[in-house]
Amino acid sequence: MKITDVEAIILRQPEMDVSKADGSQDALLIRIQTDEGITGIGEVDSLPPVIKAIVDAPPSHAIASGLRHLLIGENPLEIDRLWHKLYRGSIYYGRQGPAIHAISGIDIALWDIKGKALGQPVHRLLGGPHRTAIRAYASTLMPETPEETREAVSGLAGRGFAAIKLGWGPFGRDADLDVALVRAAREAAGDEIDLMFDIGLGWPNADHAIRQVRRFEEYRPYWVEEPFWPDETAAYRKLADAVETRIACGEEDATRWGFDLLMERTGVDVIQPDVTRAGGISELARIAQLADLRGVAMVPHSWSTGIIKAASLHVIGAMPNATFLEYCVQETALNQLLTVERFPVVNGMVELPEKPGLGVEIDEEVVRRYAVPA
Repeated sequence: MKITDVEAIILRQPEMDVSKADGSQDALLIRIQTDEGITGIGEVDSLPPVIKAIVDAPPSHAIASGLRHLLIGENPLEIDRLWHKLYRGSIYYGRQGPAIHAISGIDIALWDIKGKALGQPVHRLLGGPHRTAIRAYASTLMPETPEETREAVSGLAGRGFAAIKLGWGPFGRDADLDVALVRAAREAAGDEIDLMFDIGLGWPNADHAIRQVRRFEEYRPYWVEEPFWPDETAAYRKLADAVETRIACGEEDATRWGFDLLMERTGVDVIQPDVTRAGGISELARIAQLADLRGVAMVPHSWSTGIIKAASLHVIGAMPNATFLEYCVQETALNQLLTVERFPVVNGMVELPEKPGLGVEIDEEVVRRYAVPA
């Protein structure tokens, strides 16, 4: 089998609210064609025009090439070799950031091809599922007021979620408002629902964060996520050492090397690599092994479309230790409609896909409707 084409397709809803940290308003779809008629799909949750440029760019020299050029004519089943070929071929401008993001989407599509070629779901190719379903936590933006927060949490609890995360929005504007929002969430959730809070990089320093997390503690947060910018590793270390509440971070980080350093430097309780940014399914499986060695929980970041849900589920299924799937509940068309599969939440759980490959089908009408002309 040979790769005949690699497409990077930008999808974007007509009206974008760029003031919100909502990456479900656009997407970058990867489609890899083969000479045997098998097509693999992947996704990159990044800045779509940048990723398209990285995929489509012509080669400059041996270690600076667009990724499509490196893949044409290759055997798509040789995933590990191709991952390293792409990594080496983009090293001059890559190693982190959008180059790894682009590799991630390609890697997901290659696993989709391999599963379809062998007639197996990806989680079985990763070593076999340790579970058939995983607990989902509803993930959405933090509303502006305590009243809106109560309404949002009550609605999600009514949909069967037993764990809910609220993030970004007003967090960090006012210390007392932060606490009021957390209090309102707990009042609406009751005692049985786990609550996570994503501060959205909103707190200024570790001392402020320590005071805030301690104020949160009577409302029993399951974790507090990303209070600082990713490179503020000393602040993460100081916070994680000072409080009992779990501290989570890592959605902007990439590769096994990056996460090894992240865990060593921060001492956080939960890492959150994103399968569409951190290096793909291949790299997430490696990062999961590193997390196990260090006794750190890994809960993949997953916020965009059904493709990332599926890819995350396959990795989670193959992990010996896994706790949650992040389940984006944004009402955007791409999140709700890009894949035919809807991943229903039943008693708080989502089942692993069992069809070959990723186990999802793209709604081509949605692609036609939202594709940005090349």
